[in-house]
Amino acid sequence: MKITFFGHASLGIEVSGKNIIVDPFISANPKASHINLNSLKADYILLTHAHQDHTLDVELLMEHNPNAIIVCNAEMATYYLDKKFKCHMMNHGGSWKFDFGKLKYVNAVHSSSFADGTYGGNPGGFVIEGEHKNIYIAGDTALTMDMKLIAMRTKLDLAILPIGDNFTMDVDDAIIASDFVDCDKVLGYHYDTFGYIEINHDEAKKKFFDASKDLMLLEIGESITI
Repeated sequence: MKITFFGHASLGIEVSGKNIIVDPFISANPKASHINLNSLKADYILLTHAHQDHTLDVELLMEHNPNAIIVCNAEMATYYLDKKFKCHMMNHGGSWKFDFGKLKYVNAVHSSSFADGTYGGNPGGFVIEGEHKNIYIAGDTALTMDMKLIAMRTKLDLAILPIGDNFTMDVDDAIIASDFVDCDKVLGYHYDTFGYIEINHDEAKKKFFDASKDLMLLEIGESITI
């Protein structure tokens, strides 16, 4: 499983020969100006919630990947079905076996609405079980006790957690979250994009190190393989 960081909360995941894009917000992110959005391949587009900094480039991606399937909650799926896009709707606690692996939609504590004010349903996160590796994509969320439920069902190899504070968890809460999901290998995201969520990288890594955990902060466009 290969995971590429496209900046903010945007990810590319290659698993079982399929290409997944998570929460595409690239074209309006000056830090990601070197990413060629038009060249990105997508068999699936996973959306954690409707905020513009997670959905901005959905329609552009669909122009270049017309057979891609958008996977999101029911309210967001209805929004995109009205635009004649292919969707697979999910809701909290539900899972589905796709050709790339098993996907479960899990709880997140945040808000959710489209830029035009349309209600975006309840926000969520995803657990992907594929290629003998399991990852948790938390989405935008506060620290929540519900994260403990994930470890009761799935042994994670990687937790992808927001660490920018102000709108989501901060670094200290992310350390607790990694305890809750029983995963000491963490990829941080949702940080540095704009002033409200800028972090001190060295300090964040040290806090994780002191907690006997590994925090990865990738450069935009950088990938890891698990």
